This record gives sequence, structure tokens and C-alpha cells, in this order.
Amino acid sequence: MTSSTDARARGARIERLAAEWLMDKGLRLIASNQQFKGGELDLVMGHGETLVFVEVRHRTDTRHGHPLETVTSTKQRRLVHAARFYLARNRLSCPCRFDVLAVTGTPPGLVFEWVQGAFEAF
Repeated sequence: MTSSTDARARGARIERLAAEWLMDKGLRLIASNQQFKGGELDLVMGHGETLVFVEVRHRTDTRHGHPLETVTSTKQRRLVHAARFYLARNRLSCPCRFDVLAVTGTPPGLVFEWVQGAFEAF
């Protein structure tokens, strides 16, 4: 297995754990790992009547910065673009929100920091 395959497997595991953590908080999983030209949506979840696009960011430690710091304006634009594709492909028109779930540590000692409405579509 190559290191990029290892990294992908670790990322998928973190995203699964993140989805479970959010489901424990009352969200429901609709889709995960949605790929679009120019972007990807980690988790698409429902929170009441709101469709929530969740970006999961993981770091084993914060020596090189907090995972929340990695959601740059460029990354936000890509997420908004991907979300628009998702909405169009599924013919959806509903309230939407962009959340970021920062995950630090290694399983089973993960720390989650959930920022609801982390940014607006522009």
C-alpha cells in the first residue's frame, strides 16, 4: 500500500467517525464523499429542514496550526461550487448551511470542534 492510499484510508476512517459523532448530535447522514469536477463534499447531512455540507478537517496535533485554519477562502469557494452541483444534480431547493468539523488527535482519542455556519455561500 502506498502512503497516499494509507492517507486516503485514514481520511475515510476519520470522516466515518466524524459522521457518527455528528449523528450523535442529531444530524442524519444523507451522503458522503461526493466528488464533483473542481471539488468534493465530505459529508452531506440533514439538520432539521436544513441541508448541511460538512467539511471535515483532521490533524493529529496542532503544532502546524489548527485544522480550522485550513479552510481558506479558496477552499470555501470550492465547497460552495461543489454544493451548487450537488443541489442541481439532486434538484434540491432547501435551506443550506456550511459547517466545518475540526478533528484533532488519533483514534480513539479524537477531539471534535464543530463550527456551524462556518461561512456563507458567496
